[in-house]
Amino acid sequence: MNSEKHHELQEKAKNAIDQIRPYLQADGGDVEFLELTETNDVRVRLVGACGSCPFSKMTLKGGIEASVMKAIPEIRSVQAEGIDY
Repeated sequence: MNSEKHHELQEKAKNAIDQIRPYLQADGGDVEFLELTETNDVRVRLVGACGSCPFSKMTLKGGIEASVMKAIPEIRSVQAEGIDY
């Protein structure tokens, strides 16, 4: 993938995450974009209440990943730092 396309996908991923951020913040949590890998995996960090919540994996896969992948079909997955899969 060329760098222009990579940058475009990265900005789309950040925007998709920004769309769901208010819902996480309403519960005392948040999500930080870390990177878009060369294989189109988005890496994030869950912080605040989301970082220690026992349902963080469900939030990640059912909420964050589903939203990002719906908005950007090229994304393969969303992975959070510190969560075992």
